[in-house]
Amino acid sequence: MDSLAPNGVFADVLNHKVHVFRTGDVNKPKLVFLSGSGTTVPAYDFKILYSKLADRYRIIVIEKFGYGYSDLFEGPCDIDSVVNYQRDALRQIGESGPYILLPHSMSGLEAVRWIQLYPEEVTALIGIDMATPRTYFAWADGELDKRLTSIRKMQKLKKTGLLDLIPRNKRGLNKEEIKQQTLLWRRNGMNNCILNEAYAVIDNAKTVDDGGKISCPVLLFVSNGKQVSKGWIQDEKRFAEQTNAEMACYDCGHYMHYFESENMSKKISGFVDAII
Repeated sequence: MDSLAPNGVFADVLNHKVHVFRTGDVNKPKLVFLSGSGTTVPAYDFKILYSKLADRYRIIVIEKFGYGYSDLFEGPCDIDSVVNYQRDALRQIGESGPYILLPHSMSGLEAVRWIQLYPEEVTALIGIDMATPRTYFAWADGELDKRLTSIRKMQKLKKTGLLDLIPRNKRGLNKEEIKQQTLLWRRNGMNNCILNEAYAVIDNAKTVDDGGKISCPVLLFVSNGKQVSKGWIQDEKRFAEQTNAEMACYDCGHYMHYFESENMSKKISGFVDAII
């Protein structure tokens, strides 16, 4: 029988397991990857990018509850709790800042909040088509209900097995990792942790928006906007102006690291080396 084979370590948070993948020299600058909503296995999802950086930096990928090998535990979804249980997981496994945060999509909120609450722990922010608070303000006009309805429909389809037919990313993965990804999709896909995050996202966006500006160095990778919300690129530009960020725009989809990992890895190295 096929079984799950975690590729990282576990921390005990809120009496449940949080899985963290890490590789690279502990004495090198620490790049902490935070995944977007619904990403089945962040430790594999980001591999095509972090594999090009692991020889120069410490790589850390946090898998929240409901993601990757972590427990399917419906923990608190308010932004401060989410930030703090991830920090707790890192402390438990012996990691400490300063960190360079690399959030994808929805986890942009987590990264910004982390910096607002604990600026001494974060050296820089590198957004991978990351969401900003303004992204979600438009959701109050019915968009959130559409998203929640979509997740519930996919939950029902998952029970039929039809969602297994949807192609998943295999870029940069070996045969065993692809098998593990399939097993975890069957376990994790569209679980209630993801649904609960969506319920909380507007309130979380308001908390971050009210939390004030951040002042660390910021690099923003931005997609062509075709797979995300209306006004995405304009919101990214506005956030870049507020944070004096450098922007790197590519004509590709939302999971930018699938398509532009080579260019992104070079840009990340140049950016990090310039600030460390």
